Amino acid sequence: MATKIRLQRHGRKGYAFYPIVIADSRAPRDGRFIERIGSYNPNTNPATVSLNFERALYWVETGAQPTDTVRSILSHEGVLLMKHLRGGVKKGAFTEEEAQRRFDAWKAQHDKSVEAGIAKNAAKKAEDNKARLEAEVEKNKAKAEAVAKKKAEKIAAEEAAAKAALEAEAAEAQEETPAAE
Repeated sequence: MATKIRLQRHGRKGYAFYPIVIADSRAPRDGRFIERIGSYNPNTNPATVSLNFERALYWVETGAQPTDTVRSILSHEGVLLMKHLRGGVKKGAFTEEEAQRRFDAWKAQHDKSVEAGIAKNAAKKAEDNKARLEAEVEKNKAKAEAVAKKKAEKIAAEEAAAKAALEAEAAEAQEETPAAE
């Protein structure tokens, strides 16, 4: 029986997540499977992967063929590296302890780079939020100045109208007073 390690599609339209399963190559994509070894959620940033490392390693060593996407996930998680290192141990190139030391060193370096990427994304997001806030403050300041200018013009127009009305009343009163004499 030819087995494959592949993704099953679950979730709603536009928001899928994928269980990672071991299935017979003849079974449909979302159909019957032998074992579920993890899940992959590309909707988060960075994508969330939960994987049963030991079972994935067992199936890869047994001969199950991963699909392209699953191969990259397994590589990212270190399953393929561990298979490679175990192959070196079987050939006698180095000991099991040396293989574990190499894998642990790779995993520490890999985790550090992932954390750096997450920190970089968080810093970029904070910088974008700060720039957006500054732009909004500038926009609000310009809007407040425009409103203040408009209010000042309105007040000036009202004062000019009131002054003109007073002058008109004064002129009328002056015209009426000479006629009364």
